[in-house]
Amino acid sequence: MTTDEGRGSLRRMLHRLTASEAEIEAQHLQRESARCGAMPARQCGRGQVVSVSGRLRTVVYTPRTNQPALEADLYDGSDVVTLVWLGRRHITGIEPGRHLTARGRVAVRDDRKVIYNPYYDLEPSR
Repeated sequence: MTTDEGRGSLRRMLHRLTASEAEIEAQHLQRESARCGAMPARQCGRGQVVSVSGRLRTVVYTPRTNQPALEADLYDGSDVVTLVWLGRRHITGIEPGRHLTARGRVAVRDDRKVIYNPYYDLEPSR
């Protein structure tokens, strides 16, 4: 092992010891997202058709007078994309903690990235 390799492994070990649980989780989610070939959420921009992958943080039914909607915040370790299914109150498998990959066109609503009626693939429960 060269000196640079030794320093690199020592640096990684020290980072693991000093990083918060949230930092470690974010790094893990980013690696998983990259492995799926998904675009990091922080790089998604308005109008782009993207594939994002991560874990659902929250899932909320939002009753509206004209059309109900199911909203879920997908976190990939870099940013959050809100997935919105219009006209839906519940979708089996869409629940907090579930990992999924979603595809669709990014919109921006209230300064938040949103994908309406995304195509999605649920990852096996872990």
